[in-house]
Amino acid sequence: MDAIFDFVKNFTRTRYEDIPGPAVEAAKKEVLDSLAASLGGSSQAGVGELVAMAKEWGGNEQSTIIAYGLRCPAPNAAQVNATMTHALDYDDGHPVAQVHIGCVAVPTCFAVAERMGGISGQEFITALALGADFLARLGLASRPGSNLVKSGWHPTALYGYLGAAAMAGRIMGLDQERMVNAIGIAYHQCAGNSQCVNDGALTKRMGPGLAAKGGITAALMAERGITGARNILEGEYGMFYQYHGGDYDAKVLTADLGKRFEGVNIGDKPYPCCGFSHPFIDAVLLLKSKHDIKADQVKSITAYGGESVYEICVVPPEVKRIPRNIVDAQFSLPWAIATAIVKGRVGGEDFTEEAIRREDVLRISGKVTGVLDKAMSRHGVGPGRVKIVMADGTEYTEEVEHCLGSVERPMTFADCAAKFRQCAAGSIKPLADNEVAMVIELIGRLEKLDDATEIIRLLG
Repeated sequence: MDAIFDFVKNFTRTRYEDIPGPAVEAAKKEVLDSLAASLGGSSQAGVGELVAMAKEWGGNEQSTIIAYGLRCPAPNAAQVNATMTHALDYDDGHPVAQVHIGCVAVPTCFAVAERMGGISGQEFITALALGADFLARLGLASRPGSNLVKSGWHPTALYGYLGAAAMAGRIMGLDQERMVNAIGIAYHQCAGNSQCVNDGALTKRMGPGLAAKGGITAALMAERGITGARNILEGEYGMFYQYHGGDYDAKVLTADLGKRFEGVNIGDKPYPCCGFSHPFIDAVLLLKSKHDIKADQVKSITAYGGESVYEICVVPPEVKRIPRNIVDAQFSLPWAIATAIVKGRVGGEDFTEEAIRREDVLRISGKVTGVLDKAMSRHGVGPGRVKIVMADGTEYTEEVEHCLGSVERPMTFADCAAKFRQCAAGSIKPLADNEVAMVIELIGRLEKLDDATEIIRLLG
């Protein structure tokens, strides 16, 4: 039997009381971190254009678009919110599954919860924990031991359709039959490729929004009796065969399902750029702290990393050293390293059209050479090693195995609260200090709320 039926039982039968404490706390942190990224991304390119489209479409005022004060049909609100969550590449993700989780899960759950009304914090957490686990397991089981990124798919968008449909179905109270149909309808829409990264296109940040919108739409269709494919994952033309050529691990997919929740293994981002570059940023900041490195004294920089970071953040070198646009900069290891050396920090202000033209950073990024070290390759985010050679011939080297924000070196709820305050100040409509404090406080006691959407309404 197709594993999708096990997942559907899990989605429809699990109660809040079945969610382990660490998974509950992970879900709350996921909400806080994702909403932080949403506010930070609210003013980014492509978001305002989607808001204008949502206004043009009109429709029932079901769900809130963050920061813009607009209410619209749930699928459209989720699309805009998910896009702004992913816009800065500041959102969380499962480092081994290589799937961003919160950018799909949190906007989907809030949009559907507002449409339904009266969804408690406990029910919201349950849907979110189940959805995070499902999305992560899809990534973990796909192409085990090989490079999922090199397959050409963008896993967040690809699996996001299925995850969004399942979370929407849970909050809507769909029975098992309709839940299977919802995920089957979502599967008929699944898409998302990595060419947008190669070409520096804004569609990179649009993928999670399309997935959230498609998943919610699939659940609404299933609610009305429309049917979808049933053997969605392991059928002859199911996802693992149609999209991955049968290269998957069925045991990894469902091991300890309902007992182990992969949401506890989601990492958060301290820097708004591709997670593969984070170990290198940490390494550079450590070197600057230890040796007081001055940018104008740097002769050359060599960055050693595994296949994923090399493929995404190093080649082609002419684009990575001189980004053409913001998306290029977000996926450029030379740019991230150079920014850390010049400024001693890496923040949202370093990924704007103005910032990527900074001559002092470009001078350093042009000195960065990437070297592929296959021994550093991982199924997910791997280590990063940086060697800096100074003008006087002195060499400094630092290697970071686990970056800040990883499962091994996690950001705390307090760290995410600080990130939320910083992002709220940069929102297209900045929040007052008391509003910021109230949102953080409500998320901290989410399981006690009678209506989880109190939170999202404060951000509208």
